[in-house]
Parts: sequence; C-alpha cells; structure tokens
Amino acid sequence: MTEIPEHLRKRAEAARQKAAEKKAAEAGAEPAAPEASATAGEPAGGGKIPAHLLERSRAAKARTAGTGAAAEAGAPTAAAAAAVATAAPPPAATGPGGHTQRLLTVVKAGSIQDVKATPQDKVHVWPHLLAVEFVAALAITAFTLLFSIFVDAPLLELANVNQTPNPSKAPWYFLGLQELLTMFHPMVAGVTIPGMGIFLLILAPFMDRNPSNKPEDRKFAISLFTVQLMFWAVLVIIGSFFRGPGFNFVAPWTEGLHFEL
Repeated sequence: MTEIPEHLRKRAEAARQKAAEKKAAEAGAEPAAPEASATAGEPAGGGKIPAHLLERSRAAKARTAGTGAAAEAGAPTAAAAAAVATAAPPPAATGPGGHTQRLLTVVKAGSIQDVKATPQDKVHVWPHLLAVEFVAALAITAFTLLFSIFVDAPLLELANVNQTPNPSKAPWYFLGLQELLTMFHPMVAGVTIPGMGIFLLILAPFMDRNPSNKPEDRKFAISLFTVQLMFWAVLVIIGSFFRGPGFNFVAPWTEGLHFEL
C-alpha cells in the first residue's frame, strides 16, 4: 500500500482552504483551519474529500499504526489508486503565478544571443572614400588651372599642309598601337590584339576570386596585369626612341632621338 503523494496532499489542502475561505467570506464568518477539516474528514466550507483520497489516507494511517486495517482496505484502495491514475493527470510544470510558460518567453533574449561585434577592416564608400576622392579631384583641377596660366604649352610652328613631318609619329600613348601596325595586318594590330588584352582584363576578377589584399596571395592577377603592362610599355618605348625617319628602326645613341612630346 502506497501513501498519498506529497503534491496531491498539498493540492487537496489548498483546495479545501480556498473553499473554506470562500464559504466564510460569503457567510461573514472566519474560515476554519485546514488541519481541523482534514482531521474531521470534511472541510469547514461543507465540501467533501474525494472518496479515493480519504480511502488512501485511512489505509496509510492503519499501516503506520500496525493494525490490520491495511489488509481489509487493500482491495478498495487498489481500486482508488487506479481511479487516481486514470482520473488525475500528473501535475504539469508551471511558471510564476501558476501559468504554464514556454522557456523562450522567460529567458531574456540578450542571454542567448551573441552580442559581440566582430571586427571589420572595411568602411563604406560614402563618405569615407568618395569624400577623399572628391577633394583630390578638386586639388588636381586647381593645380592644372594654375599651371596652365603660368606655363605656356610647347606649341610648334603652324603646320604646312604641303610637307609631312618625317618621322610622322602618333602621340606617345598611341605609339604602341602604331608599332603593332608595322608588324601585323591592321585588323590584327588594331582590333584583335587590343581586344584580347581588354577581354582578359575584364575576365581577371572572375578567374581570380582570392579576397586577399596581399600581393603574395594574388600572384595570378598581378602576373596577368604585369605581362600586359610590360608588353604595351615595350611597344611604346620602341616606337618613341627606336624609330627614325620613315619609321625605320634606328639606334638612338647614334642617330639621335626622333621624339617630341
């Protein structure tokens, strides 16, 4: 024979106390003590103890007193225990005030979230970058304006339409293209080779996706840009200093320089 669980006994006493207080408040009398109600078998408010709880209490008292009442009340007590098991569900865990609450509604959000800010080495383009670039553009514009006021451009004499200068060279930034025209067909030198170089530069960010800013980690991109830059620089240097009258190849240390800005 098992005793009444502690939580069931406390719930029964609390229910009897509430019923007694409610009855006393309605009748204008003082509520009776819960111990007296429990001893008498009935609460002071007139409510009755459930039969299965009363039967289990009597059986527990008989067992502790060493009497044989436990054997006599064994069968109805077992039936009452079965009724308790089927009728009274196990108590649910409750929060403050007897309300059942979920865990996430009780725990503060700050204690389960990572609020530490990760350090970043990047800033927004505006205003950090564009403001500096705008100031730099204003400074360069002001310098160019003042330089053009005080320094005259090195203009030559008026051009003679009846006399073509020899050698006839393009501006220095186009001398690489003019040098290619001496070696290949105009379609190849003027369209194919420059187009391939520009296309490779366009594809460079898609072929090299390394996010590092260190030169030793960007060997492919740096090698590609260096090859194209040196290829064009060599052509410009040859066209500027190693081409003489008739755009023929000459040695500048013997024939002199045939180049003007």
